[in-house]
Amino acid sequence: MATLRVIIDQLVAPVPGGIGRYTLELTRQLIATAPRNCDVEGIISAVPSETADEVRDKLPGLASLHRATLPRRELSAAWQHGIIGSSGGGMVHATSMLAPLRKHDRREELGTQTAVTIHDVVPWTHPETLTPRGVTWHKAMAKRAARYADAIVVPTHAVAEELSQYFNFGDRIRVIGGAVSDELRLPLVPRERAATLGLPERYVLAVGTLEPRKGLAALIQAMAEPSVADLPLVIAGPEGWGEVDVASVAAAAGVDASRIHVLGFLSDSDLALTIERATVFVYPSQAEGFGLPLVEAFKFGTPVIHADVPALLEVAAGSSFVVERTTPAEFPGQLADAIHTVTTDAALRNRLSISGLDRARAFSWRDSADKVWQLHADL
Repeated sequence: MATLRVIIDQLVAPVPGGIGRYTLELTRQLIATAPRNCDVEGIISAVPSETADEVRDKLPGLASLHRATLPRRELSAAWQHGIIGSSGGGMVHATSMLAPLRKHDRREELGTQTAVTIHDVVPWTHPETLTPRGVTWHKAMAKRAARYADAIVVPTHAVAEELSQYFNFGDRIRVIGGAVSDELRLPLVPRERAATLGLPERYVLAVGTLEPRKGLAALIQAMAEPSVADLPLVIAGPEGWGEVDVASVAAAAGVDASRIHVLGFLSDSDLALTIERATVFVYPSQAEGFGLPLVEAFKFGTPVIHADVPALLEVAAGSSFVVERTTPAEFPGQLADAIHTVTTDAALRNRLSISGLDRARAFSWRDSADKVWQLHADL
């Protein structure tokens, strides 16, 4: 019996975030698609038994759950410095850069191999959006991956290209993207739920936070342009980032606070509803490794506008309206022009809706899991 040991510690992080969702969905499908005589084990940091039980409940079919002897923070520091312990043996797949990387020889240690996932190059291109400790840790783990990982998984060819500016991973790179969760489904009574959420009849939708690389501040500024002054902006995400909040950005831009609806974090069904009812979905992010929100909007046939970020262009593959960035000062106006164009052209919206629905079918977690199994078989 062969065992794939998956690092699923992001599931017990204080804020699991997008990598937590990636970890959950991929691991579920790895369990579902396991080849004959193969099973899947999870590896997490030292957590209370109740937390471990919650993880098991989320992953039915998991062969076992290995708990390391160190809590999450200490475990990440230990692995950064090469103190591995019992988590580093066998066939290991890390869903992030948190990985037990050590020197080994696959020819001498049969069945020992480690694959690491690098989701983006933000620590190098936009370090200001992370804590100093986070930047240091990511860069250190990437160096360890360059020395010891048998394979590097990235979500897009764009990330592979960007990483090549910092590391020479050679033929160890594999491109394996994500997909939309099956749990992203409309509620049973959508009309009533939309009223409860206070969703306008027509609106521009954005998701994310005000952190600089996400471009949300530029989108709020765009809403001050006369061409889109009749449209409200709905934001699925928290009200602030650091010391910056939506209200202050809107006030500075001259946007009436009544036009901006901040919904905070949403359940899967509420997010699905908010995406499905939007007139247009705008993703103004300046740096992404994959851009799952695009695929989520495609799934519901919602027209998508985004900046010309390489990874987003790759994921959208012509199914979106692209804003070609010139300068930061001009970007809000460019977003406003794009929103006006899409919201006033019914034929364009219909074309984007149909092409988006078709593009969404290109992504599935089952396919992603099959590629992971093939990767480890190749190793």
